[in-house]
Amino acid sequence: MPFLNLRLAGLALTDLRRQSLQRRLTDLTEQHLAKRHDLTAVLIEEVAVAGWTVGAAPVPVAAHLEIVVTEGTNTPAQKSAFLEAVGALLREVAGPGLPVASYGLIREIPAESWGYDGQTQAARRVA
Repeated sequence: MPFLNLRLAGLALTDLRRQSLQRRLTDLTEQHLAKRHDLTAVLIEEVAVAGWTVGAAPVPVAAHLEIVVTEGTNTPAQKSAFLEAVGALLREVAGPGLPVASYGLIREIPAESWGYDGQTQAARRVA
């Protein structure tokens, strides 16, 4: 049950392009992190490029992806493969102007500290 938050700057996404990106992120999450497709939530936020710098210099386009997963549910190899695939996707979407300092972050939360539908992940394991 991961939650992905992608922040993009300098790109104007159409609804169709946004939905395609959400679907592709969901697919990569299932493929590389073995997460359930039907429980993967994706939020794409478009922010002003004027608010984003790298090395204190303005950039034409930028991206940052954060995914939240339950702690201990993925191996280092899975996480590495996921971040590599996401990096390739972001370079494809944003083009050659995407800074190298476009980060992917996997945040691991203890099972007793988060959940969905009113139940923690720890409680789901017990049930």
